[in-house]
Amino acid sequence: MTKIKICGLSRDIDAKYVNEARPDFVGFIIGVPFSRRNIDAEKAKKLRKIIDVDIKTAGVFIDHPVEEVAKIANDGIISIAQLHGSENEEYIKRLRELSPKTEIWKAYVIKSREDIRSAENSPADKILLDSGTGCGKTFDWSAVCGVKREFILAGGLNCENIPKAIEQIHPWAVDLSSGVETDGVKDREKILKAVEAARRN
Repeated sequence: MTKIKICGLSRDIDAKYVNEARPDFVGFIIGVPFSRRNIDAEKAKKLRKIIDVDIKTAGVFIDHPVEEVAKIANDGIISIAQLHGSENEEYIKRLRELSPKTEIWKAYVIKSREDIRSAENSPADKILLDSGTGCGKTFDWSAVCGVKREFILAGGLNCENIPKAIEQIHPWAVDLSSGVETDGVKDREKILKAVEAARRN
């Protein structure tokens, strides 16, 4: 069964929505000032306490100091570090040294076959294939057909197109943020429908 992640939680009510919907993962955007979903580690810690312990939490970072990422993970706020910047092999190696129990996901913006090759060769535990950071648009999914490792699909996904994405390219997981929002905030009904759509496949 395809797993599902709801990303960009920022309010206490968002945590209550995901407790009801029961996705596999949720995400906090931490230390990314240009994102309207940005929160700090303290807010993420508060949300983690509200969210059911069976739902895994990811922290989304862009070129964040590796020591700070490790601390947030070691404090139990997140169990997954999702990296969206220029973090290289050395960064990932150092993060593993500082926080060995933390799973590492590395995001790649897919614009060419070369981007796919880079993603496939990543030392991260999982790769996330995206159309761009928070742009809310899909990319040509045919580009990822035949990817040789498990991947998370992101970018422009919503309740309506999740079934097609799963049927067409068989991602290990789907990752949604703006697709489960109305007027820029998380929408309970959309979250419930998105999780249901992923679980039907």
